[in-house]
Amino acid sequence: MGIFLLYFLALLIIPIWAQMKVKKAYSKYSQVPNSSGMTGKEVAEKILQDNGIYDVNVEPIRGQLTDHYDPRSKTVRLSEEIYYGRSVAGQAVAAHEVGHAIQDAEDYAFLRFRHSLVPVANLGSNLSFFFILAGIFFQATNMLLLGIIFMSAAVLFQLVTLPVEFNASNRAMHQIVASGIINNHEERETRKVLDAAALTYVAAALVAVLELVRFISMYFLMTEE
Repeated sequence: MGIFLLYFLALLIIPIWAQMKVKKAYSKYSQVPNSSGMTGKEVAEKILQDNGIYDVNVEPIRGQLTDHYDPRSKTVRLSEEIYYGRSVAGQAVAAHEVGHAIQDAEDYAFLRFRHSLVPVANLGSNLSFFFILAGIFFQATNMLLLGIIFMSAAVLFQLVTLPVEFNASNRAMHQIVASGIINNHEERETRKVLDAAALTYVAAALVAVLELVRFISMYFLMTEE
């Protein structure tokens, strides 16, 4: 009983802790003006131009930390605070999202693989728990196994997301240093923002793997009975 309690506490605490780290880093460094005086929009556009990418738009979007790159419309969308702001956090986030645009332009293998997994991962996320719960309730190992297979697709998507996000952050640091957007003392602060954001993806992947392992263990226990 104690082990299961610790397990469920871990599932609850890990993502909350990661989100707190992100919000703390963002809140702190969004109050620190960047040395370049550039807005997030200007940072994004400069990096795109420096890499010869002219078919990607940069647009504002409502909300906080809603920043993302949309490969379908080739658009970097930055939350309004990032888009118009001139903070250390803002330039880090803007550079990270442009990192995805550069991946897209260079046909980065893991990004392509992740895109190909989207339909399967969505199907897996929607159907996995239905089959898993039905399998457990009716003691039907075949249904449980089917749920595990669907869940595995969603977990694979989470795992493939890790190299995509880490690579985008590494590209971001390289670009803003090489272009002279940040000075030496800002490198450490910028890296803290990027590392904190990466934690959310690590936490999501860890929780997904733990859940998958739990249901796989449950399947083997049921087949042994």
